[in-house]
Amino acid sequence: MAATTLRHEYANSGWVPAALAMVALAVGSGYALAVGELAGLYIALALLGSVAVLLDFRVGAVLLLLMLPMSQSSLFPRSLMQINGLNPLNLLLAATVASYVISGRARTAGPALRQPVLWLLIVPICVAAFIGLPHVHEVPAMVTDTGSYITPFTNERGYLVLSLTKAVVIPVIALMIGAAAARAQKPERFILAIAASAWITVLVQLAFIVLQGVPLADMAAPEERSFYTPIGMHANTLGRMHMFVLALLLFVWVDCRQPRLRLFLMVTMGAVALALVLTFSRAAMAGALLVGVLFLVWKFNVRSLTLVILGGAFVALLGGAAIWMRLTYGFGEGANAVSAGRIDGIWLPLLPELWKSPLWGNGLQSILWSFPMQTGAIVAVGHPHSAYLESLLDMGFLGTALLLAYFAHVWKGFRALSKDAALSPEMRALFQGASACLLAFFLTCIVGSSFRPEADSAYLWIAIGLMYGMLARRPAK
Repeated sequence: MAATTLRHEYANSGWVPAALAMVALAVGSGYALAVGELAGLYIALALLGSVAVLLDFRVGAVLLLLMLPMSQSSLFPRSLMQINGLNPLNLLLAATVASYVISGRARTAGPALRQPVLWLLIVPICVAAFIGLPHVHEVPAMVTDTGSYITPFTNERGYLVLSLTKAVVIPVIALMIGAAAARAQKPERFILAIAASAWITVLVQLAFIVLQGVPLADMAAPEERSFYTPIGMHANTLGRMHMFVLALLLFVWVDCRQPRLRLFLMVTMGAVALALVLTFSRAAMAGALLVGVLFLVWKFNVRSLTLVILGGAFVALLGGAAIWMRLTYGFGEGANAVSAGRIDGIWLPLLPELWKSPLWGNGLQSILWSFPMQTGAIVAVGHPHSAYLESLLDMGFLGTALLLAYFAHVWKGFRALSKDAALSPEMRALFQGASACLLAFFLTCIVGSSFRPEADSAYLWIAIGLMYGMLARRPAK
């Protein structure tokens, strides 16, 4: 019935996408000829993809899901036609939102479900961005001169655009994924999309490792934390991404009723686990260990126990010595050494900054104009290396309380759907995995990441989007 309705919905406008596709191809090809760069190809592909979305916004939602995890990679263009912010992801998102609005009949989460995203997440982040705006000129030259590794903006306009874009784009993508899932005849197919996106990231990482030809022992060394910088991803970012998607797929695998899907998920989890180990991210490994413990507690049976044992044996055989060397780095040298210099080099010098504006904070990315940064008392970094400290510095106790309230709302939704008998076993298991994913997120936030929407939590946000979609499918009371 839904497919029939969809066909009627666009039956009288079939010529419009075709005509727009021709225009898009012409514009992209013309630009490619004019400038002689790959940017023209990206423009043509982005515009063609956007035109396809006009037929059904769900196409755009799936494409956004596939693109989001790798959107921060250097392999992904940051701008098109020298326009900052105009990139394939944002262009596709705009087309998806426009298609959703134009269709007028798409089912999605109602206003009551969307309000926490707006009032507990987006608005506080935007307020913090405006609080920080007057301080951008206070960022010391030693930071701005080091290039985009620390800060990708050089003026107030760049700061505001970057801050607001990050605050809005990922949550809106999640809502579009949720709207698509709400209309899907088989929401379980989104599990396949999640696995496919994981393969994209894994293959890019493994190809890079093979081309570099670096031994495992060298990759595990502390000075190699920036090993993946050429592809635009930090090792810890990649590790967290793998940890999150592994948590989602692991719980689905144990409850999956289809043999072929179960095998595909098994192979996918093996590849993701391999990629996670090769990041040598201690935070990601600790998060994966927590997920494994929760998996045993919530899903204890012979199959789950066997999988955990086999997984541990696989990791030990892959690179036990290198992994152990990485996990025990700094042992016997004090807490600061174990923290890789975070305690003395970043955290302790920043603590006095908390009391400059304890209620609403000093503005997003306030570490850049903090007194320790201006005086060179801390390492030149663009992040406090703790989501908790970052949130308190940037948004104060009030802003942090609102963000934590939002994640409490998410936790409640995950747990409710993990027990919803109206969902298939696979979807219930997905949200059980999402619950474990959220707990692992809070663990890894101690030494990095951010409570604000970021690339390393892409799969958590995909799960949040699916949560809104599944809640929207419930009958109105």
